[in-house]
Amino acid sequence: MKALFIGGTGTISSAVSRLLDEKGWELYLINRGTRNNALPDSVKVIRADINDEESVARLIDKMEFDVVADFIGFVPEHLERDYRLFKGKTRQFIFISSASAYQKPLSHYGITEGTPLSNPYWEYSRNKISCEEYLMRMYREEGFPVTIVRPSHTYGERSIPLGVHGGKGSWQVALRMLQGKPVIIHGDGTSLWTMTHNSDFAKGFVGLMGNIHAIGESVHITSDETLTWNQIYQCIADALGVRLNAVHVSSRFLALCSKDDYMGSLIGDKANSVVFDNTKLKRLVPEFTATIRFDHGIRQTVNYILEHPECQIEDIEFDQWCDKVVNALEAALKSINN
Repeated sequence: MKALFIGGTGTISSAVSRLLDEKGWELYLINRGTRNNALPDSVKVIRADINDEESVARLIDKMEFDVVADFIGFVPEHLERDYRLFKGKTRQFIFISSASAYQKPLSHYGITEGTPLSNPYWEYSRNKISCEEYLMRMYREEGFPVTIVRPSHTYGERSIPLGVHGGKGSWQVALRMLQGKPVIIHGDGTSLWTMTHNSDFAKGFVGLMGNIHAIGESVHITSDETLTWNQIYQCIADALGVRLNAVHVSSRFLALCSKDDYMGSLIGDKANSVVFDNTKLKRLVPEFTATIRFDHGIRQTVNYILEHPECQIEDIEFDQWCDKVVNALEAALKSINN
């Protein structure tokens, strides 16, 4: 079987690439070659900027694929380009959307693929919805063989998954934990969330590749494990071998006082309790089971990051912002109690 990935080196796609290599797929990637050193030797790289449509069209002119997957499509224009490039060249086109596209606020915490798509808080999610709508129209009107995959919060070895972090990643939160400083948890920490290890996600994704029953379908791929945010942060602290010093802060307050897009990533996503029903995925891929429990997976992640200094990117601005938020809450409490 022959596949082409647009992207292929991110948290999700790198795990899929590794699993396809193990299963003997012939895999091509289209990317600019900036993070290809960790790829299996068998992967063939088509070095190009996917946005240079004419150049890419020449490079793939004589090629056809069983599966093409776009991991870096974010707005409808990206998918319109993909349609022009790959119509008639693939038996299946997989678009990686996002589970954040599901209705916010949720009318029911249990999410199936039938849950409405609507997110007024996050432009990222609304753009993903528009991408899905375009592709499904191409499926209905033109027979374009689309499968839509919606990941939720998927993590790997290079970054610690969190609810609140700065623009430079999650290391600064881990560093605050190591230093014994207060760490912000949104809300009261009791809302429900799902973390999925990228190797588990890869099993579901590869099971959908070349699967005739997945054509025209939308499927989310997540773990069946549900955790509270308090449990998530405690697992991270345990993996670091430190005591968790948690400060709980209203999600809306965080959204209003941060330069980062917490209105989208919190109010439009992580502040909501979500529990995913993977019945549809398991019907399409009967062998799928997510086997990596979060407290085990996060230890692998933390150990990798501690052993690789290049993953330890400090974020002084975010660190100072955290201190301001914590100090402001303490000052407010003192003023009320005096």
